[in-house]
This record gives sequence, structure tokens and C-alpha cells, in this order.
Amino acid sequence: SSSSAESLDRLYPTVGSTKPPRKRTTSQCKSEPPLLRTSKRTIYTAGRPPWYNEHGTQSKEAFVIGLGGGSASGKTTVATMIIEALDVPWVVLLSMDSFYKVLTKQQQEQAASNDFNFDHPDAFDFDLIIATLKKLKQGKSVKIPIYDFTTHSRKKEWKTLYGANVIIFEGIMAFADKELLKLLDLKIFVDTDSDIRLVRRLRRDISERGRDIEGVIKQYNKFVKPAFDQYIQPTMRLADIVVPRGSGNTVAIDLIVQHVHSQLEEPFPDLLTMSLVFRAALASAHQCHPLPQTLSVLKSTPQVRGMHTIIRNKETSRDEFIFYSKRLMRLLIEHALSLLPFQSCTVQTPQGHDYEGRTYSGKQITGVSILRAGETMEPALRAVCKDVRIGTILIQTNCNTGEPELHYLRLPKDISEDHVILMDCTVSTGAAAMMAVRVLLDHDVPEDKIFLLSLLMAEMGVHSVAYAFPRVKIITTAVDKKVNDLFRIIPGIGNFGDRYFGTDAPPDWSDDEDALST
Repeated sequence: SSSSAESLDRLYPTVGSTKPPRKRTTSQCKSEPPLLRTSKRTIYTAGRPPWYNEHGTQSKEAFVIGLGGGSASGKTTVATMIIEALDVPWVVLLSMDSFYKVLTKQQQEQAASNDFNFDHPDAFDFDLIIATLKKLKQGKSVKIPIYDFTTHSRKKEWKTLYGANVIIFEGIMAFADKELLKLLDLKIFVDTDSDIRLVRRLRRDISERGRDIEGVIKQYNKFVKPAFDQYIQPTMRLADIVVPRGSGNTVAIDLIVQHVHSQLEEPFPDLLTMSLVFRAALASAHQCHPLPQTLSVLKSTPQVRGMHTIIRNKETSRDEFIFYSKRLMRLLIEHALSLLPFQSCTVQTPQGHDYEGRTYSGKQITGVSILRAGETMEPALRAVCKDVRIGTILIQTNCNTGEPELHYLRLPKDISEDHVILMDCTVSTGAAAMMAVRVLLDHDVPEDKIFLLSLLMAEMGVHSVAYAFPRVKIITTAVDKKVNDLFRIIPGIGNFGDRYFGTDAPPDWSDDEDALST
């Protein structure tokens, strides 16, 4: 058929006739950032430095490593060893097991009677794999299907993954599609002796799946081994590196790590150098330019000026600082909501008369706070916006580089359809705010639906955000002109988070996110 011909053309190597099925009973998702637990230690893969430039655009694509090899060859173990040895800030480990196609009713019946071939390349959704890897490589978020091998179907809930510096994609058919191969920067084939793979399958299937020895051996000889010989082993010639003996070959893994480090050297320079360049670019850009039209400053009435006088005063008690900060936050939130899109509507009053009014024309409003200072603005948003959804982003300053690093994020589902109120109490250079905006854009939030709110901003931060993201609306209660050599706003407000929560500021704190240094 024509569909079969297209399948033959797109797959590498050439696919022959269908082969007997291999029964799969469990589904494993190996993409679990930000923690990676190994036999030696737990690696915190969070702490991602800026992956974009001062223009807000991606400065480097993720490096994608493809790991192929037969079933039970040790691909996941090799991937874990590579991640541990690489010691890079942000890694995603993606399994091909998540991308089996949705079966038709007839195919499900075949799978139930062990007559469907799960080891054929046509069993995988390569279109979805390619689209997913492309988005991850661009630093964007993706949704990963969760496949249930007991029912041979995808679960309703999908797993959300975010972009990374390094992506490791592993699977038995990792090299079986020409378009997929183009996305792999390094291809590694894990070549493990068939007897060892059989022993591993025996141990796994007997201890974990309750099967007997005869059944496992029969399955291996009838299903698994023929699939390896026809589809998997021929792809070894496509690999850049072949690892004999799998995870037991520590010399080969060390060489791989050295090679990957050499490849990452240019796109991932020394973090301190990268940080200084990035900060310098933000500090030097847009000086003496007029403030952007996307900036909206709350009118400086005597009341607003008076509250600023209180919270800027270093002698103000913590109770008064909190009280008047909350009042300013409430005014700021109300002002921001007035800038949302509204449309005309007509309602009927209790007296039976029509009233020509206005109603919010968007779908939903979501608040996202930049921890920790940004979360102090959440009560004000909840007080004036009923049933608002709240997300959080943790951005901390690295004490060695002075750069913001993304450590954690939790965003509501379908945030891409919402107007997002992004909250941080102070913005100096705009480095943390830019990272937070970039995160929202990577989660498909339209730029013109992002509202950046801050009690106090420096002109430098306003210009940096507006230049990188010209459609983001910037809303604040005041703009100070200067930032000193330590990136603190002058005259400023001090470390907002420490004054609000009653904690001591480290000597190298920055106004950008008021977070404890890592």
C-alpha cells in the first residue's frame, strides 16, 4: 500500500515484514527532573542559567544525545552515568517508551492476544517524537504522553517537561528515523552481549513481572531477538560512538563525557564569563533612552508618595513596612487589572432597566509570583480577582556568577490561554524578570498577555525587559533612575524580601529577586 511505501521510505534501516510481538507489561517514564538519584549521590539538575541573550531570544540550542541499543542493554544506566559525569545544570532524560502509537480497536485485540508487534518501528509515533524533541531543543515546554502497557493505551494525563541544556533520548529505535537522526547531536549505541541481555530480562521478568523461566526464554527467542537482528543492530552503523559492554565500560563512558564536554564548550561557556557578559549587556544597553510606551506607572498621588516614603525609610518598623507595602500592592493590582481587555455588555438591574457595562474579554487570569518576594503580592491579587489561579517560579542568584538561575517552576495547566500577572516586588537590571518572562513564553503564553508587576523598578530593568519583550506590559508604582555597581536600585527600598519576612540579607544580595543566594 502507499502508506507502507511511505513508511519504508522514512524509516532507517529498511523495514521488512512484520515480526511477532513482544509483550510489555509496564510503562516507565524516565524524565524526572530536577532530581536524579544515582548509586553515588543525588544530583540536583535544577539551577539553569540564562539560555537566552539580552534580546530575549535563545542564545544556544540544547545538545541532544541519542542512546540506542537492544532491550536490556543498559541504555538508561549509561545515560545516568553520563549525566552524573557531565555535571551540567539542567538535563532531561526522555524515554522512547512514552511514544507508542495509540492502537485501534483491532490492534488492541491483537495486543491482548500477543499478536501485535511492539518491536516494529511502525509501533512508534515518530511524528510526535520529532515534534517533541524540536520544541525541547528550542528550550520550550512539551507534553509527554504516558503509555500504559497493561491496557496498550495512552493515559489521559500527560507529563509536562521543560527545556534543558542537555537532552538524552533513549530507546530501542532511537536511530530508526531519518528526520529524528537530524535532531541528534551525538549518537551512542550501547552494544551489550545477547547472553547478558537475556540474563537481565530473566531477572527482571521473573522478579518484577511474575513470569516463569520457560516463558521468558520463549519470548526472547521468538520476539525480542529477531527484532534486534532486523531493526536494531543494523542501526549501529549510524552511531557516532559504540559502547561495548554497556554500563560496564567505564573507559568508553569517560571518553564520551570528554567528547560531550568539548562539544558543549562553545554553546555553554564558563558560567562566570557568560554571566558577566550578560549583565554587562543589560547594564550598557538602552542608556539615555526614553521610557518605553509599554510602561505604566501608578499615578504618584500624595497618598502613593506618602506610602513610598514610609517603606523606603530605613527606620520604618517591619509591621509598618508590611502594612504599607500591602496597601501599595493592592493599588498596583487594581491598576494592572484596569489595563486588561474589556468588552461592552448589557445587564438588567433589579429595577428592570438595562445597564451598558463592561466585562473582561479574556478567558482567565493567572498570577505567577517570582519567589520569594513576589509571593507577598499574591494576597492582593486574590483579594481583587476571584478564583485566580496561582503559579510560582523560583529564581535565585548564584553567588559565584551573580546570575539568576531557574531552580523551580509550577505553572497551572493551559496557562497559554490566560492573561498572566507576573509578580516581583523589585526589578533592578531586569535579569530575573527576563528569565521569568522567557519561561512563560516557553510555555506558549503570548507575549502581549504577560503583565509584569513590581512595586519598584530601576530604569535599567524597564529598558531591558521592554527591549527584549516589547509586547510585555510593565506596571509599577515607581521607577528609580540608578543601579549601583552591586545592581542595587538607588535610592531604592533595600532588600524587600528580608525587610518583609524579617530575615537578614546576604552581603551580595540583588534587587532583582530578593532570594537567598545558592
